[in-house]
Amino acid sequence: MFKNILVPTDFLDDNQHALEIAVGLCSMENGKISLLHVIEIIQNTTFEEFEDFYSGLEKRSFKGLNDIINRPDITEAEVEPQVVYGNRTQEIVRYAEENNVDLIIMKSHKVDLEAPSQGWGTISYKVSILAQCPVLLVK
Repeated sequence: MFKNILVPTDFLDDNQHALEIAVGLCSMENGKISLLHVIEIIQNTTFEEFEDFYSGLEKRSFKGLNDIINRPDITEAEVEPQVVYGNRTQEIVRYAEENNVDLIIMKSHKVDLEAPSQGWGTISYKVSILAQCPVLLVK
């Protein structure tokens, strides 16, 4: 089993399935799940320019993460809320590397067989290519 699983979330309902799978795969002995939300910084600005705005987003993000963590079906595992700022793909990969993550579990969009190249630009696809650890994409 895995001891350190990362589940990025954007608070959409379809992310819940990734967390449920993480709970099932996480080792009960010293295992943990990091539930990560990345807040994108507005391009061509600094954090300081919109500090109040970002502080409000961070508070709402932690509230949303804690609401997910406190669901009755999630209590079987240790889940830690994490909020970081930056580019989603880069921050997910960076977080995984810096925290010795064993597995990243993410939702994946269904790819249209008529236009499969449209799926190549998704965050989950980019993370699956760039991450140094295994990545499990769920639908």
